[in-house]
Amino acid sequence: MNIPFIDLKTQYEALKPQIQERIAQVFEHGQYILGPEVREIEERLQEYTGSKHCITVASGTEALLIGLMALGIGPGDEVITTPFTFVATAEVIVLLGAKPVFVDIEPDTCNIDASKIEAAIIPDTKAIMPVSLYGQPADMDEINAIAARHGNIPVIEDAAQSFGATYKGRKSCNLSTIGCTSFFPSKPLGCYGDSGAIFTSDDTIARACREIRVHGQSRRYVHTRIGVGGRMDTLQCAVVLAKLERFDWEIDRRITIGRQYNERMDKAGISRVRQRNDRTSVFAQYTVILDDRDAVQVTFRRAGIPTAVHYPVPLNLQPAYRHLCCPDCTPVAKEFARKVMSLPMSAYLPSADQQTIVDTIRSGVNK
Repeated sequence: MNIPFIDLKTQYEALKPQIQERIAQVFEHGQYILGPEVREIEERLQEYTGSKHCITVASGTEALLIGLMALGIGPGDEVITTPFTFVATAEVIVLLGAKPVFVDIEPDTCNIDASKIEAAIIPDTKAIMPVSLYGQPADMDEINAIAARHGNIPVIEDAAQSFGATYKGRKSCNLSTIGCTSFFPSKPLGCYGDSGAIFTSDDTIARACREIRVHGQSRRYVHTRIGVGGRMDTLQCAVVLAKLERFDWEIDRRITIGRQYNERMDKAGISRVRQRNDRTSVFAQYTVILDDRDAVQVTFRRAGIPTAVHYPVPLNLQPAYRHLCCPDCTPVAKEFARKVMSLPMSAYLPSADQQTIVDTIRSGVNK
């Protein structure tokens, strides 16, 4: 059976003329670093999210790192986040000498549990970094309200998986002090390499991010702050510009396919990650919750259908991070790390293939 986990090939075939034309334009003008496509995509993404500023960068990880640097996060500071995420979320905190403080997750959405954040705040808390997991934003209004009650702590939305999603009618990446996303190829809006973007409506933060991404330069050879080499390549901007033309259609398809999955899983009695009514998910992954995941994965392997686990080990149980925190303080994340399994998902997933996937999971669960 040939069901891809993420169908980038079909997407490319649908957008091939636009992608090739955009790339050819870059070859013609030859401005491979900070070429005109960089400013064009930044303006388009600002408009899309409603954010005042968009700063493109080299990766989603770089977006988080530069965002934290722009806030002045450093040694002795604490940043509250979730343990149920890709390692980059905590990695950038530790790289700056700060400490990640892990708060447990909600058992239905797998997002950070906003009701547990306030208890983790101390005077050293300098930022809160919720992750919009599986394509669905966390409870951002509640998180922002908590931050405001404690001296307007900056909130950074790690929206690597949720570009295009909404929360109470507002776009992900424009829900807090800073929003950071990734254009890694498998993301809802992906390029053909690594890149990402930072969003903010704060002029001071935006200026700091722009300077940091070019080695801290305020102008050529004038370095006003410590920075990194964090620019997004012009060629990758060209790819994202081409894909943006079809992005709304793809998001609609993802939502439709995700809801079809929901209906079929509910009918089959399969537990799944839930979506809240006040937000839309872009279903970066479609994730089910299984008591015997290993056995079900064997059934899928035999059927030739790929699956993935996001994420098998909470960050506070990872060897590099467990010394920084209590390994037993996030029991929900620990439990769900043993149970979650993601299924093939893309805007191009045929209904027949989706039904095959559902039939396979039903077969695996009922063995």
